[in-house]
Amino acid sequence: MENRHTVSKAETASMNTEEMRANFLVPDLFVDGEITLVHSHFDRVVMGGAVPLDEPLWLLAPDELRADFFLERREMGVFVTQGTGVITTDGDEHELPKGGCLYIGRGVRDISFRSVGDQPARFYFFSAPAHASYPTVSVLPGEGDVRELGDQEHANRRTLNRYIHDDGIQSCQIVMGLTQLHPGSMWNTMPAHTHDRRTECYLYLDLPEDARVVHLFGDPTETRHMIVADHEAIISPSWSIHSGVGTQAYSFIWAMAGENKSFDDMDHQPIDTLL
Repeated sequence: MENRHTVSKAETASMNTEEMRANFLVPDLFVDGEITLVHSHFDRVVMGGAVPLDEPLWLLAPDELRADFFLERREMGVFVTQGTGVITTDGDEHELPKGGCLYIGRGVRDISFRSVGDQPARFYFFSAPAHASYPTVSVLPGEGDVRELGDQEHANRRTLNRYIHDDGIQSCQIVMGLTQLHPGSMWNTMPAHTHDRRTECYLYLDLPEDARVVHLFGDPTETRHMIVADHEAIISPSWSIHSGVGTQAYSFIWAMAGENKSFDDMDHQPIDTLL
């Protein structure tokens, strides 16, 4: 498991492009036949990718967690981002198509990922420490709480699906869902915001090989940007904005963990205050 330490606003302000990407971009989560883990000391979240081929992949606890099993003191949300896959939790099988989501509560011991059909499935998961246990629950694409946001005039018309949140699948502290931009729209989360009580991670999806997202990042008064490709992720600290514009429409999975589970707890940053 890769381990990344926290970085302050002052340190980030002096970083070059290579240093920014090394600290906040996660480019290689999905490796055929493997499970990949990246741990961030921002709210101690773990991002993971699993791509099973002929055999299931089992999620084991890395040494850094000092745990007997991965979810001994944690919870996690899982999305299928490609193909159809099966997640097995303590012997129970959950088959999900692309866009399906599964919440797995603290205390589940045995977790495996398996592909169904000719195309290898890709599983993305986000984990955070948990002080309580909640039931394992799955939801199919489009069956979460749906919000229609933005408009075509501002090139930010998008459908937001909330799956793990206060009024949906219950968790200890994870809030997680999927946003899909409509054709002709490129902007997400603009005007931008921070939330000083949570870390948020983005996983960008549905981008052709020659398309990119320009992800806006950093303190609102000293912004930076990173160029992000399909199935690449961003770790966004609580002090950072997280917004972006694509060369065409795309999707992204957003996942948060921290002080509270209130989806609308945001510190809005008007466009004319960004620098």
